[in-house]
Formats: sequence, C-alpha cells, structure tokens
Amino acid sequence: MKICVLDGFTTNPGDLSWDWLMRLGDCTVYDRTPLELVAERTKDCEIVITNKTPLRRDLLETLPKLRYVGLLSTGYNIVDWDYCREKGIPVCNIPSYSTSAVAQLVFALILEHTNAVSLHSDSVHAGEWSACADFCYWKTPLAELSGKTLGIIGFGKIGKAVAKIAQAFGMNVIAATNHPAPFENVVFCDKDELLAKSDFVSIHCPLTPLTEGMVNAEFLAKMKNSAILINTSRGQVVNEKDLADALNTGIIAGAGLDVLSTEPPKTDCPLLGIKNCYITPHIAWAGFETRERLMKICRENVEAFFNGKPQNIVY
Repeated sequence: MKICVLDGFTTNPGDLSWDWLMRLGDCTVYDRTPLELVAERTKDCEIVITNKTPLRRDLLETLPKLRYVGLLSTGYNIVDWDYCREKGIPVCNIPSYSTSAVAQLVFALILEHTNAVSLHSDSVHAGEWSACADFCYWKTPLAELSGKTLGIIGFGKIGKAVAKIAQAFGMNVIAATNHPAPFENVVFCDKDELLAKSDFVSIHCPLTPLTEGMVNAEFLAKMKNSAILINTSRGQVVNEKDLADALNTGIIAGAGLDVLSTEPPKTDCPLLGIKNCYITPHIAWAGFETRERLMKICRENVEAFFNGKPQNIVY
C-alpha cells in the first residue's frame, strides 16, 4: 500500500513518531509539498494525509487508487469532500483535540493586554528597574479580570472551556450562539447586546458564509472603546482592514489574534505593526501534548479505516 503525508512538519517537527504509519506500507512523509508537486507525490497513493495542502477535485480525479484521505486538522475545507463522498472515499478529521490548548491561548492573549508581561519584562532586562527610584513601576495601565465581562461568540466545546476559565478569574460571562443550552452562570443574549456589554469579545464560531467577514466596521463600532477583541477561530471571520482602522482610531482598545485570513500573512497585511494588536503565528494547537493527542487520533482514524469502520468522517 502506498501512503503519502504531504505536509507533516508542523504536526511533527521531529518530536513525535511516524513509525506506526511506516509499518502499514510504502510510506513517504514530506515536511511540505508545493502545489506543483502534489500530483506527482500523490500518484498511485491509496492513503493521502494532509494538513493544509489542498486536495481539489481536479487532482482527486487523477488518483484512481485513492481509498482514504486523512486530515491532520479539525477543519476540512482544503479537501473536496463532495467528490470523496461521491466516490466513497472517507475523509477523516481530528475533532476536539485542541480544546484546552485554544482556551489557554485565549487567556494568554487577554493577560498580555491586562498585565503587559512582555513589555515589563523587556523593560527590566533593558535596565529600567535597576535605574528606578522606586521599588516598582508600570509602563501602561494594568487591570484585573475579576468583575469584567467576557462575551463569547460561538459556544461549542472551546467556547465552554473559555467560559470556565473566565469564571475562575471572577469574570461575568455572556454568550451569543445559534444553539443556546443552559450553562452554569452564563447568560445568553444576541450579538448586539453582547458587543455593547463586553470588556473582552472572544470569537469561537466556525467559518461559514454567514460568519466570513463578520467582524467588520459595523461590528467593531458596537463594541466598547475600551474593549479587546480575541480571535482564535478562523482568520477569515475578521475583516482585517476594518480591524486595523478600528485599532488606529480608538474604536476599540486592542486585539489578540492567533489566526489571519492568509497564513503566513503577506507583508502588506493591514494588521502588521498595528499598536495594541498582538498576533501569534497560529500556535494554539502547537503544544507538545496537543500535537501528541492529534497524532493519536490520526492513528486511530487510520486503524479504524483498516478495520472497515472508518471514524470521524466529515460528510
């Protein structure tokens, strides 16, 4: 059996093992695959595993031996799963592996705004504390989370995990979702009310035609001038030009983003260099334990396919 992993480096830069996959057949793991090499590398493959390398219909039509597509991600928009469904080819993703990790990064971004850890650490290393006339100083206003209101848009597993952490900080939690269900000490409301009341707004909705570009000038104008926007969902949910304008003009006070509309961003991305906009390079999922869990589910998915009972099929 011929097996190909098209872009394994981000999942496993060397601290995990592909040995389990190698034992299943003639397996090649590529760190990355440029688009012009996808056809050549997947030729005659029965199993193709991908993270962000797209598998479109025109390519899939050239792979008559293909029997299984494995994803190294939860999202599956990079595969033409309609075609795979027509041909009976299971496309299996990795659900719910990064819930805790994403919720953790949400608060890393929030706390960077409220406590400015990196700013103050840099100033200490630059000698400012040694030269200070007082026993302490701060370079920007600091704030407590207790008593603040966190608004969560999208209340799936990650949204719920974020709510629990917020409550541990003593925050008030409100949420806007299409599917409200009772959750302890969380008040559900519509989006406009959430934007008006929240000190922090954290986005956790999927990317759909309705949510693409949802965070636009109109959305941002409904937020408090002192509010912080957090997005760890999908970059395309945010209109980046509108967010940059809102930050530059004080419509909102800051943002924390782990995702952008184009990854990696182009050098002319309007959010690069913007004040009070912290951007991390899509790392919420990148902790060792998180990737180890991802790899375990990937292995279980492949084993389930070999046993005739594929799991986590996306269609």
